[in-house]
Amino acid sequence: MRAISLAALALLVGAVPPAPAQGEFHWSGRLASGKRLEIKGVNGDIHAVGVTGGEVDVTARKHARRSDPESVEIKVVTTDDAVTICAVYPTPRRARRDNECTAGDHWSSSTEDNDVSVDFEVRVPAGVKFYGHTVNGQVEAEHLGADVWAYTVNGSVRVSTTGYAEATTVNGSIVASLGRANWSDGVEFTTVNGGITLDLPSDLSTEVRASTVNGDLVTDFPLLVTGKFGPRHLHGTIGNGGRQLSLSTVNGSIRLRKAS
Repeated sequence: MRAISLAALALLVGAVPPAPAQGEFHWSGRLASGKRLEIKGVNGDIHAVGVTGGEVDVTARKHARRSDPESVEIKVVTTDDAVTICAVYPTPRRARRDNECTAGDHWSSSTEDNDVSVDFEVRVPAGVKFYGHTVNGQVEAEHLGADVWAYTVNGSVRVSTTGYAEATTVNGSIVASLGRANWSDGVEFTTVNGGITLDLPSDLSTEVRASTVNGDLVTDFPLLVTGKFGPRHLHGTIGNGGRQLSLSTVNGSIRLRKAS
């Protein structure tokens, strides 16, 4: 009888899954509705998409021109309310504190000329909140089924969700489609070099503050203006007001559109 290796036999019966590609990280697990998935990087894109079922799936792919991809660790932190997955770079020699993966809204990581990029591909079940934060890269969250927070510095942001959202960048545009507008506090969309386009529910009620320097302000919603109205700044009320919506850019237009 012809001999067969244990490894080959294991693959034949499906006992051992194929190993991930070099420089690739994979994590999957279940998160209950209302919990939060946080993805935090420095260099690289974040792409999240909504899926059916209850399992989160995260793949991180590392690549670099000169630095060692293995120098960047992908770490997972689990709390009662969230799962946080971070690309953690080596701590620079003169840093005041170590680079680490922490849950919550605050995140910083010094790279000291490390050019490793980490691109995240994320599958998010309906009902799971999503937080995506990078510095040099795009953030995309498509067809999600809960609230979204998206932050970058050099890159665009694109969001579509049945919940509400908040987004910030510096060099890039923001395009977001919100399925609900009953947030309890305020939400903010800010950039410097780029436009802001929001698709919002037709029954929107909010206090709006919007400003641009080089661009237009356009709204599909009837707006009761408070104080002076100008082509670059406005403060007004849509519907019954109440909650706050802040929009700000320098070089770009701001558009509020009724969702079809």
